[in-house]
Amino acid sequence: MKLLSVVIPCYNSQDYMRICIESLLPGREEVEILIVNDGSADATAEIADDYARRFPTIVKVIHQENGGHGEAVNAGLRHATGLFFKVVDSDDWVDMRAYDKVLRLLRSFAEENNAVDMLISNFVYEKEGAKYKKVMKYENVLPENKVFQWEDTEYFGKGQYLMMHSIIYRTQLLRDCGLELPKHTFYVDNLYVYKPLAHVKRIYYLNVDFYRYFIGREDQSVNESVMIRRIDQQIKVNKLMIEQVQLDHIDNPKLKRYLLHHLEIVTVISAILLIRSGTKENLQKKKELWRYLKDRDSELYHKLRYGLLGNLIHLPGRFGRSISVGAYKVSQKIIGFN
Repeated sequence: MKLLSVVIPCYNSQDYMRICIESLLPGREEVEILIVNDGSADATAEIADDYARRFPTIVKVIHQENGGHGEAVNAGLRHATGLFFKVVDSDDWVDMRAYDKVLRLLRSFAEENNAVDMLISNFVYEKEGAKYKKVMKYENVLPENKVFQWEDTEYFGKGQYLMMHSIIYRTQLLRDCGLELPKHTFYVDNLYVYKPLAHVKRIYYLNVDFYRYFIGREDQSVNESVMIRRIDQQIKVNKLMIEQVQLDHIDNPKLKRYLLHHLEIVTVISAILLIRSGTKENLQKKKELWRYLKDRDSELYHKLRYGLLGNLIHLPGRFGRSISVGAYKVSQKIIGFN
């Protein structure tokens, strides 16, 4: 069994995937790199196969018909043999010094037969053209240098939440919780993070800047104009998060508080993007999303609707919407996301 399986979903990634793969190769035999060629039409398949030929004990390639980011992660999970599981997008990379520390820690868990359910580390927004690179850290909310549980955590800040970039899961936990991401859908990384959290009990936070999250390509899925065009997929993931985790069934108060916090952020982003588009159709979709939430879970609706962010995105009229968008733009600059 490998120590760590790293899945790299690739779709037409020929221009940048080498940087990603090369950053992971120093893990050597302990790491299994699973390159999933998701129906690419460029040289992605050839590049992936070349790495598999040169590093046959480290790199494996999975070729499949296009199924989207989620199906690429699903394929990686089906083939993974590592004790732990990580997703690294093909335009991102990992920091070598932090990578060494991560592997040493995972090795110690394996040797002591003391595997945690989730390892959290920091990630850096590698935003093209930005002078200041925001680092998402958790040192103010998570204990360091020890295994802990949800009871030991503090409050997460409004712009602070767990993302795919910050998490390594225990592989069997993902299988046991029945994680299956939808095909042909963007923004499933929120579901990938969110659903397994209800099954996580043992956690470790390693305060290193491990993952480098690139933001800057015009065709990137997190580009705001692209997100607005794909808003129906954002809403789909938003609804799946509501449906697949029943918050009223979560007994641990701190876990429940975090899940509510994460869901609030995703729902507010959905609403802001709908407002930003400025179309009557999308303003109607915003109303429909909140109506769906109210009809499905009135208690959850009231917590989200009448919190600080919920009130902000429901300011009435064109002037109210401009205030909501203005607050969002300020958050973009402070936090560093796209």
